[in-house]
Amino acid sequence: MPKHSLDVPIPDRVAAGRALSELLAGQGGPQTLVLALPRGGVPVAFEVALALDCPLDLMLVRKLGVPGHSELAMGAIASGGVRVLNEDILRSLGIGEVAIDAVERRETEELARRERVYRGERPMPEVKGKRVILVDDGIATGATMRAAVQAVRKLGAAHVTVAVPVGAQETLAVLRHEADEVICPLVPEPLWAIGRWYRDFSQTSDEEVIDLLRRAWERPIA
Repeated sequence: MPKHSLDVPIPDRVAAGRALSELLAGQGGPQTLVLALPRGGVPVAFEVALALDCPLDLMLVRKLGVPGHSELAMGAIASGGVRVLNEDILRSLGIGEVAIDAVERRETEELARRERVYRGERPMPEVKGKRVILVDDGIATGATMRAAVQAVRKLGAAHVTVAVPVGAQETLAVLRHEADEVICPLVPEPLWAIGRWYRDFSQTSDEEVIDLLRRAWERPIA
């Protein structure tokens, strides 16, 4: 793998994006599209899109949290009606379809809200035939990223790269079977939590997402 300048702990999402950009050098061009998983993936993806001189947009995904333990993902949904379920967690906790549907309805509403807030009237970019780079600030269970990969496949992406600064080894192994390429410079064992590997892992606000998207959309692409 090419060298990168990723310090550990990672200073912040901006530094993470710049380190990823070095590993993605040469993947830019008119047929490349960088899609961020909001909210935390947007500052990372902004730096990648800037370095590769590519358009930046969103792949809206929502985690389906286990009832009563929302931080634990039992699955995820993405724009375009894609749903990915973690069957191991569902079986081990005995979670049925009724409970899944209740969580999905709530998260679908939040997905629609974020579409309105972040994108407004701007349409989803054309994905068909494009090289898509999916970016987040890290991967733990991978449910949201798996949903994102399936969503862009459904939309006709020609090549799908998953790019994250830090990720869980087992999850990355699964994603390597679903994406064309996986870029992840930091694979600690055990991962414990993504935030543990950042010096600044403060929550990304809606306002920050909107500002970065505005700057990206106003920037001329070569």
